Amino acid sequence: MKSKNNLVITDIFSFEKKIKQELPLFIASISAGFPSPADDYIDKKLDLNEFLIKHPSATFFVRVSGDSMIDAGIKNGDILIVDRAIESTNGSIVIAIVNGELTVKRIKKNNEKLYLMPENSDFDTIEITPETQFEVWGVVIHSIHSF
Repeated sequence: MKSKNNLVITDIFSFEKKIKQELPLFIASISAGFPSPADDYIDKKLDLNEFLIKHPSATFFVRVSGDSMIDAGIKNGDILIVDRAIESTNGSIVIAIVNGELTVKRIKKNNEKLYLMPENSDFDTIEITPETQFEVWGVVIHSIHSF
């Protein structure tokens, strides 16, 4: 088995909205089949900051390294958008400090026990016990990755 904390946060960035950047938003959905020429018009503009960031003062970005969350769509090199204003719930993907190390995992509450679950079967579940130094830094709300 690989290390239970393989997904490592390599960079942390704060959110700073400098300018409003609106990009075209097409009202037509994108088909995987043949495109319709009649759908080539823009309905409105979309500012990705407004779309992706709900709480600017509580939002930060992290870049991750590793593959313990690949089945959740979080891949090596991705940038995660993390919101500290959102309370974590059962099933949330969170940035947490576990015994002094930052990690990205899914929270699972089962009866009175708390676990941090990887999204890759090659990695171990982390049980949070009273002896564990544990703190949730924020809830992951989006993952940005390139193809």
